[in-house]
Amino acid sequence: MNHWIDVAAEADLFEGAGIAVAPEGQDIAVFKIEDGGVFAINNLCSHGNAKLCDGFVEGHQVECPFHQALFDLRDGSVSCGPATEPVKSWPVKIEHGRVLLDLGS
Repeated sequence: MNHWIDVAAEADLFEGAGIAVAPEGQDIAVFKIEDGGVFAINNLCSHGNAKLCDGFVEGHQVECPFHQALFDLRDGSVSCGPATEPVKSWPVKIEHGRVLLDLGS
């Protein structure tokens, strides 16, 4: 069941960077990548206590700022250790200049 929540203005997103949002108490990072795609994953690295919104973004990946684990922004999977557990990804859509996340998925 879809449960779309408005979390930010699209204008708040910058290519190659993440922002932290907290809809319904969730800690989620939203990223806009160079090709204009927007993705959302859990903000906390599955390996250490680092905020992924502060990580370095290249292509479809974000690098954890603490131990350089790489996560795929499209699905939260681990691309490079030391992390071994993926982070949850969230469906995103843009409507009328607003970023919406599906928290029901």
